[in-house]
Amino acid sequence: MTDELLVVRAQLGERAALAELVSRWRVPVWAYVRRMLDAERADDVSQEIWLAVVRSLPRLREPARFAPWLFTIARRSVTDRLRSQYAREFATVDVATEDPVEALVDRAELLSALSELPVPEREILVLFYLEDLSVEDCAQICRIPAGTVKSRLNRARRLLREHLEKKGYRS
Repeated sequence: MTDELLVVRAQLGERAALAELVSRWRVPVWAYVRRMLDAERADDVSQEIWLAVVRSLPRLREPARFAPWLFTIARRSVTDRLRSQYAREFATVDVATEDPVEALVDRAELLSALSELPVPEREILVLFYLEDLSVEDCAQICRIPAGTVKSRLNRARRLLREHLEKKGYRS
């Protein structure tokens, strides 16, 4: 069954259709959030996202565009959490940086490098490569022109490459 059909059925009140949507998209949404935030906050924000989805699903006008709509909600939730975190850190003037642990495996090193990218570039990289969304979907989710998505992708790849090269990884 397609996402579009599941959305329509969920909008009509069918709980099984909503459960199937959640089951289908729970892991991709959590993975996106986890790549943007730490694990502890990812769980909380993911729950907030699904609450927002349940509340807003009846108003979704284009059921075929469920994935970009879902990731728009996820993006907004992540952005809100980051804003509140940065506001707290700025208010306390406590510049506590995480003690980076040297990664021994490539995946851990890549995730570390990814976390050091500026949020706009990290977000586009995650949406495009890890969530496999198109440039147009990324543009819609982030509310920016497609050209900006492409330039952020270019910058993100360059920054990621530079970071990995500094750590001794060569392409």
